[in-house]
Formats: sequence, structure tokens, C-alpha cells
Amino acid sequence: VRAAHAPKHQLVKMGRRPARCYRYAHGKPYPKSRFCRGVPDPKIRIFDCGKKKQPCDDFPACAHLVVDENQQLTSECLEAARIATNKYMITNAGRDFFHIRIRPHPYHVLRINKTLSCAGADRLSTGMRGAYGKPYGTAARVKIGQVLISIRTKEEKVQVAAEALRRAKFKFAGRQKVHVSSKMGFTPFGKDEYQKWQACGRLIPNGIDVKWLSSR
Repeated sequence: VRAAHAPKHQLVKMGRRPARCYRYAHGKPYPKSRFCRGVPDPKIRIFDCGKKKQPCDDFPACAHLVVDENQQLTSECLEAARIATNKYMITNAGRDFFHIRIRPHPYHVLRINKTLSCAGADRLSTGMRGAYGKPYGTAARVKIGQVLISIRTKEEKVQVAAEALRRAKFKFAGRQKVHVSSKMGFTPFGKDEYQKWQACGRLIPNGIDVKWLSSR
């Protein structure tokens, strides 16, 4: 709607393109570089939520959201999924009983070939001449079986984490699966294996993970 005092050929700013336009990867990765400048900041700035400094023993259970398609996930949908997961966990598990980690980072730059289709656009619009687009946003390229979101928490709250991840699925295109891990938190060891190595004194705390000492 034009205001009464607006000029006759006022350009109306369009909304964002729907994510379906950028769902699949075409061509090579196009990261931000000294050649590709003017890239807008990704929407997601925080990749870890909750009690991210708790040692490994405090949160033995873990659940993952795993991708089931080769696709691109925009930084907007990663941020939406992070907010949804975090909110559900705070409400149902408690603020001090989880650590969420968003695993992929949106490094691939999306482009748009801006064309104006409103009145007075004939001076500006060049159609498909010089059609290489301008940076428009960022996305993460993911493969089948790649982990999107991981949550470590207490054993009794692992089903709450699984439900939080199920709700996060609605923020993404395509198909994902929720997997409750048999590993000890974010470590590569199963729970029995972890107890065995810990009893031998072969595990050294390393922040949220552990270092394993070989026998040499």
C-alpha cells in the first residue's frame, strides 16, 4: 500500500525467499572469502546452550538428531531449531540439566539474482543478463547420517531430550531421525567401556570430553 505522499514509482521491498529455493546443493561450495564479500551474518550465532561446561560424568545420557537426506539447511532454520529445543528443555528438564550443541555450521553462501517486477523497474531490471547473484544468506551442507543437534543430559531426562529433538524436526525440510545414543555423553566410549577405562585410570578429564591414554 502506497502512502499518499510517496513517489509514483516507489519500490516495495520483497520478503525473504522460501527455503525450498535453496534446499538442494547445486554446484560447488561457495564460502565467504576475500573474493566473496558482503555476505550477511548468519542468523545463528550461538551453537551451545545450557550447562556447556559441566564435566562428562554429570550428563551421561545423550540423544542426537540425524539427517536422512543430502541437502542444505539455512542459518535461519538452524536458529529456529536451537530456540525450540532450548525452550522445551528449559521448561521440561530444568535449566541446569542439559547441554545442547548445534553441530553443522552454515559456511555456504547463498546467492540471489535480484530482479524488480514492479512499476518503473524497466530501468533497473536486466533480466538474465549478468545473472550471477549477490550474497543473500548462508546455509550448511549436510550429508545422510550427519548429526544436526546433540543433547547430553541426565539418564532420567533422556526421553525429554528425544521429544525436544522431535519438535526441532519441524523446523527443517526433509527427513530426520532421533537417535538415543548408547555412548557416554559426547565421548566416543560406550558406558561400560567408559567405566572400565575410568577404573584403570586411563581417562583424563578434558572439558566436556575425556582424553584416553594408550598403554604405551
